[in-house]
Amino acid sequence: MAVPPPSMSADLSKPAQRAELRALRDAFVLALAPGERARLEAEAARHLGPLIAGARSVAFYHALGGEMDCGPAIDAAAAAGIAVALPHVEARGAPMRFLAWAPGDRLVPGWRGLLQPEADSPPVSPDIVIAPLLGFDSALRRIGQGAGFYDRALAALPDVKKIGWGWSIQQRPAIASDPWDVPLDAVVTEAGVIGG
Repeated sequence: MAVPPPSMSADLSKPAQRAELRALRDAFVLALAPGERARLEAEAARHLGPLIAGARSVAFYHALGGEMDCGPAIDAAAAAGIAVALPHVEARGAPMRFLAWAPGDRLVPGWRGLLQPEADSPPVSPDIVIAPLLGFDSALRRIGQGAGFYDRALAALPDVKKIGWGWSIQQRPAIASDPWDVPLDAVVTEAGVIGG
């Protein structure tokens, strides 16, 4: 497994952090041995289990590229009787909605190739949102792809439990933050849980 650099550049601007974190994440995933990615994603799902136990509904996401896949966690949640939702995005300026989805249901391509439930799937108000990220820090600040979908959705759901989902190498000493960025309650990686 590749060892990440000890720290990022001194430039804490969001665009610079995104570029470095994306490159770091993608290099990490490409360096994994065959089967190792699936094993690590299953390990992350095991760490998530206690955090979602008792939830009625959890919003996950369908991974793109080097993002950690939620597949094993979705399967575990569904097996435990927890309703699953996925984000649905129609356009950059439109709000992200969480729609009901179950393993085996059809996914359709949406904004920028995001695989999502069909637009007429029932809306869900989740108890817990599992958010993808490019990076996070010990203060549970998260940096995403930059479109702001999750920050807007989480701000509209103030009582939802917010859990970041990513690789342990995505943790950095500090993440650039703006006043509108919504902090997480915890982050789950293949190595364990930060916060909680």
